[in-house]
Amino acid sequence: MARIGKNIDLAKSFLEKGMLVGIPTETVYGLAGNALDSESVALIFETKNRPGFDPLILHTSSLERVGDFVRTFPEKLKMLAETFWPGPLTLLLPRKPVVPDLVTSGLDRVAVRVPKHPLTLALLEELSFPLAAPSANPFGYISPTRPSHVEDQLGRKIPYILDGGPCTVGLESTIVGLEGEEVVIYRLGGLEISEIEKLVGPVKIKDHSSSNPAAPGQLDSHYAPRKPFVLGDLHQLIEERKAEGVDFAVLSFSESFPALKTEKQIALSPDRNLHEAAKNLFAAMRTLDESSAAVILAELMPETGLGKAINDRLRRAAVK
Repeated sequence: MARIGKNIDLAKSFLEKGMLVGIPTETVYGLAGNALDSESVALIFETKNRPGFDPLILHTSSLERVGDFVRTFPEKLKMLAETFWPGPLTLLLPRKPVVPDLVTSGLDRVAVRVPKHPLTLALLEELSFPLAAPSANPFGYISPTRPSHVEDQLGRKIPYILDGGPCTVGLESTIVGLEGEEVVIYRLGGLEISEIEKLVGPVKIKDHSSSNPAAPGQLDSHYAPRKPFVLGDLHQLIEERKAEGVDFAVLSFSESFPALKTEKQIALSPDRNLHEAAKNLFAAMRTLDESSAAVILAELMPETGLGKAINDRLRRAAVK
C-alpha cells in the first residue's frame, strides 16, 4: 500500500526515479509523473487504464516556467494565466518538441496549468521538470478529492501520496484555448465562465467527444460511479423506485427526505451554495457508490455559476 505523508523530498525522489506519486491540488488529487519522460507518462496511462487518445495536463510552478515547453503564449490566454494562476485554469498552448507525443496524444497543443496548493507548488519548485497529472483514479471513475480516495483505488500501484488534505474546489480545472481569435472552453470546471468572460469577452463552449478529444476530460462518459446513476426529478424518481421495490440512494442539491434513511441520502449544500456543492460532489458520489443501494438517484443544479460545471459532471456520470 502507498505511504501517505507530507514529505516533499520523498515525493521528489520517487518522481526523479521515474515513479508515480499522488499529489494534492485545489481541484482534485492527481496521479503525477515526469511529463518529459515518455516511460513515466506511459506508466500513468497504464496505472489509470486510461486510453492513449485522451491527453494529459502538465503542471508547473509558475507562468515563467511555461516557456520551457510551449512555443508561443497568445496574449488573450496569457491574460487569463496572469489573472487566474495559480488556480483551476488549464490552457491549451502550442507545444515544443520536448513534450512527448504521448502527453498530447499526438496533438500540437499541450494542456498546462499552475495548481493552487502550497504542497504541490513547493514540490514543483524543487523539480527540474513539469508533472503530467491526470486525476488519481481508475479511468472513468469518480475523481478523488482526499488522499484516502487515492489510497483506496491506486494505493497498491504507487509508492507515495502527498497529503494535502481535502480539495478546496472539488471540480477539475476549466480548460481554455483559442480557435483563431475565438476563446473556447473545452471543459467546464472550477473557474466560472463569467470570470473568464470578464477578461476576454464572450466564449464558445465545446461539446464533448466520444473519441479523439482535442483536450483532456472531453469524453462523454466520465466521473461515473459503478452503480447506475439516474438524473431527473427526485420526487418522481423516488416514487418510481419505491413502486419497483428497488433499493436506492439519493444525491440532492439541498433537499432532505425525512422518509429515507440518513445513510442513503446526501444533500450537497443545505444552504444552496454552489461552491459548497462543487466541493462536496465527488466525495458524496463515492459515499453513495459504496452504500448498499442498487442505484443512485440525482438531480441537476441551477444552471448558473459553478452549477454548469457540476451539471456537466452529473450528466457524464449518468451516460450509460
